[in-house]
Amino acid sequence: MTAKPAAKPKWTAQDRARHKAIREEFAHCPTQADLEASGDHEGPIKSGAYFAVKVVVHELKKAREAAGLTLAAVSKLTGMDQASLSRLENGRQPNPTVDTLWRYASAVGRQLVLTHAAPVSTERENGKTAKSSRR
Repeated sequence: MTAKPAAKPKWTAQDRARHKAIREEFAHCPTQADLEASGDHEGPIKSGAYFAVKVVVHELKKAREAAGLTLAAVSKLTGMDQASLSRLENGRQPNPTVDTLWRYASAVGRQLVLTHAAPVSTERENGKTAKSSRR
């Protein structure tokens, strides 16, 4: 039995133009300092966000396995190659896009739900910052 190669994504002219612009923008291989100076880079992903994504991906992997889906099957459903899916599941893709997570979740029979909330305040009623009880 031979595996069929993953279907090539069908890029629109707009997609190809966007990808070309990105390649041209980064052709000179900017450093992190260059990116930060341009204002287009916000720095590395925060650890809280990183771990939240790790938890979501772990739960989606469990859903894939529970559904009896292989990476090959998910690859066909998402249009992403198996290597990318493997990197995603094994934590070697530290900052996946929302689109990637959305497609993966849909392929394994789950729904990705996004929400927002006001930041947690560390100020007390008297306007002073609360001190942590941990030392």
